[in-house]
Amino acid sequence: MNARFSIRRLSLLTIAGLLLVSMWHVQPSQGAVPQLDSIRVAIFLQFPGKYQVNTAAATLSSAGGLSIGMKQPSGAEEWLREAGNVQARFAKDDYKVKVLETASFDTALSAYKRVQTAKGSGFITSLTKKNKTVYQVTEGTYKTADEAKTALSKWKSDSELTKLSGGSQPELQGPLHLESTGYASKTEAVKAAASFEAAGIDTYIAVRKPASGLRYSVMVGAAASSADLDLIQVASGASGVSLLQADVKTPYLLLKSDHTLTGKAGSPLTLYTFPVTSAKVWVEPAGKETIKLTERYSRTYRGAFEFSDFNGKLAVVNELPFEQYLYSVVGSEMVASWPQEALKAQAVAARTYALYQGSGFQIAHVVDSVSSQAYAGTSTEKQSTIQAVDATQGEVVLYKGKLIEALYSSNGGGATADAKEVWGNAVPYLTSVKSPTDSSAEKGLYSWYRVVLPSGLTGYIREDLLTATSETNPAGIKLMKVNTDGVKVRKIPLIQDDVPLVGQVNSGAKVVVLEKSVQSGPMSWVRGPFSSEELVASLKSVTTIAGPITSLQVSKTGQSGRATELLANGKKLEVKYPDMLRTALGSLPSTLFQIDETARVTVLGANKKTTTKPESAGAIYTVGAGGEVKQMDAKLYIMGSKGQVREATKTPSFRFVGTGFGHGIGLSQYGALGLAEQGYDYSYILKYYYNDVTIAKE
Repeated sequence: MNARFSIRRLSLLTIAGLLLVSMWHVQPSQGAVPQLDSIRVAIFLQFPGKYQVNTAAATLSSAGGLSIGMKQPSGAEEWLREAGNVQARFAKDDYKVKVLETASFDTALSAYKRVQTAKGSGFITSLTKKNKTVYQVTEGTYKTADEAKTALSKWKSDSELTKLSGGSQPELQGPLHLESTGYASKTEAVKAAASFEAAGIDTYIAVRKPASGLRYSVMVGAAASSADLDLIQVASGASGVSLLQADVKTPYLLLKSDHTLTGKAGSPLTLYTFPVTSAKVWVEPAGKETIKLTERYSRTYRGAFEFSDFNGKLAVVNELPFEQYLYSVVGSEMVASWPQEALKAQAVAARTYALYQGSGFQIAHVVDSVSSQAYAGTSTEKQSTIQAVDATQGEVVLYKGKLIEALYSSNGGGATADAKEVWGNAVPYLTSVKSPTDSSAEKGLYSWYRVVLPSGLTGYIREDLLTATSETNPAGIKLMKVNTDGVKVRKIPLIQDDVPLVGQVNSGAKVVVLEKSVQSGPMSWVRGPFSSEELVASLKSVTTIAGPITSLQVSKTGQSGRATELLANGKKLEVKYPDMLRTALGSLPSTLFQIDETARVTVLGANKKTTTKPESAGAIYTVGAGGEVKQMDAKLYIMGSKGQVREATKTPSFRFVGTGFGHGIGLSQYGALGLAEQGYDYSYILKYYYNDVTIAKE
């Protein structure tokens, strides 16, 4: 996410406990500043209600190589190493669907692509059977056999896969294996595996580390039930090698040849799978270099990685020195070229916020998204962000001797929010303050004109694409001329390539100017217009609404002017807390907005009687200058007493015009920028946005 548009959000559980100090292994007390040597950041995690970002496998590499092992209660221990820049993949040894098995890599690749197209989590692995290489395409990472069986039904009914497999049916795979005794070397284990491979049985090499030291073994089969495992035991009986059911209560790494990422038969990676019941795989750099995680935008990270099972999914946690974590957060949440005092304020706020969270995600303190704080590994570290963190090392914000929940957002919109008007809970250090320097976000931005095209459509054109004229239309409204061919007319004053255009016009076309506004950004913005149908669909995600919507009005505002209550068709929209109105209305940037009800018109008739649309069902008629009477068809343009022009549509639609970006509580990042540019230091900035606080360092 662009740091200029980053938004700090709270999870539902944090919101519910806004007045409570989060769980922490060192409770802050009067005069005591808690510290944290290392922080655990969840990159992939299944945590319903708080954070759900998942991957079936994770791929790591480092220029200096990887040290691979297990995290034990006594600490991390190394088992194996991968060479420099060699990729290693990690996944759970769990239930899957074997979609097909084939001797043709091209067939396997086609099946894998089909699985991906159908939104499955696919793997391509290879084994040796009867002296030949075969490729297995498996799908999923399922917690139970029943979950896998549900997926099995789906893949059995896929006609494309049936055609690729030659009619053979998908089947279940599971985490139950038979295992040989241990061998001192991988070479010995590979030799022992040959007899099982010759019999056509799925055979793997595994590694464990008992007290006697590293041991290799042969694991046979991938059964989903004890009955299936018994069949494998019978099939392997002629090998002459004694097998017992593999112990899943002690950690192991099962090694597979994986072709999923390379997409090539001759370029497999090692896939390390681990039992979900006992293992915490630990991977750290073998040298001093950082680690790259392919599945997270190929970012590089300081510290080490832990892989485990959590809530039935692969959990990927980055553990690193706490202060080094902040190097990235400051660069992710603010622009690294901003003044040092603004970056220092962000560093102290981010440090305080992270400490306040405690172990907020059970196996991790925080996550890497704005559900906690934006964290992008070393990619957002700059010398300026490192300098800001080092210069404020250990400093936190306290209220009456205790850590505050140092909330912040991109832009306060001219006034920060009081906690009560956003989440319904009053917090003494999170009160509303004027934030005039939020306008720093508008430096260098274009202005845009909202115009009526010759076709009658309404949209926005950027100022440099229009030229002023001395002409007006018959109603006296200013005209401007398009100065370039192929000018794109936008729905809002912002270039959005993924949003359909209102239209296009060529040089020389004359347009009627309705209004002028700055480009939508962190400070000022426009969204919509949204139809009744679009709003009903959005509102249903957070509240009960019976459409269609004919009117939508702000009925209550908070101290900063933010909407705290809306009326739809005259009835209050019930939401859990006011800030949910942003989501309810199609992910608006903030709740500091006004609503333009485009169909709302009040007409003064005979005997000074007023009629208001859309409440009134009657038609509206207009009388032209020549006495021509016409029924309102699509839209009208109404001029106010001060010459302002407003578009009025026949059918209801709703346009939102607002300021601010984010929930608006606490520190405004653009406000901090503006104050820093005026010469204020980070201490002043923090105390300006957080009421009656102190900054302390142990």
